[in-house]
Amino acid sequence: MPWPFSYAGYQYPMTYRLHYAPDNASLVIRLALEELGAPYDTVLVDRASEAQRSADYLALNPNGLIPVLETPHGALFETGAILLWLADTHGKLAPAPEHPARGDFLKWLFFVSNALHAEMRMLFYPAKYIGDDLSHQAALRTSLQKSLTAHLSKLDTLASEAHPWFAAKEPSVLDIYVVTLLRWLALYPKGGARWFSLKETPHLLGLASQVEVRTSVQAAILAEGLGPSPFTAPSYATPPEGSAT
Repeated sequence: MPWPFSYAGYQYPMTYRLHYAPDNASLVIRLALEELGAPYDTVLVDRASEAQRSADYLALNPNGLIPVLETPHGALFETGAILLWLADTHGKLAPAPEHPARGDFLKWLFFVSNALHAEMRMLFYPAKYIGDDLSHQAALRTSLQKSLTAHLSKLDTLASEAHPWFAAKEPSVLDIYVVTLLRWLALYPKGGARWFSLKETPHLLGLASQVEVRTSVQAAILAEGLGPSPFTAPSYATPPEGSAT
């Protein structure tokens, strides 16, 4: 669908506005926008000064989380919701609503958002969920590592199957979401036990290798300082502006 475009009588303007922090969940949205070829501006959310908790940012996302995407219909938040909205709006990167595979695609997109991503947040920030007791945090991390390993095994099996919406020749929003989460599992929590190895899920490793060479990823590497192999051999971001943590 050419950009700008008209849909249901509404003329879409030229540019989205992505509120981002380097190597945060906004990276997933940046990659989707790059894949779509949709023009967008970026607004840095300075995590070092907790700008995501400012009154201006909370007016866009009352949960104080990154990202926010400003669209013709207002501000969107929640990574999975933004991805689905972009795919449906542009008619790319996901099965169309009437496609027979739509239900299968949706159940795995929501699984990644509601299970994999949510549990990763708990792994990275245990104090927010269980308090400051270090023994409690260690127990939570052990439990989460087992759960996340099971989630990744399921996704690795899925990637081994022939689905046009996951690990296929052309990427979907699900591909983009998953490979970014794989990156963070290899890097965080800083100083934590390195329990995760992408080699244990060879089909996901293949997916990461396939996505990593795309033009969209090269653009994100330059914009956010992700390093030359952000998914298969990730290193901590060295962004030109802002902070990843």
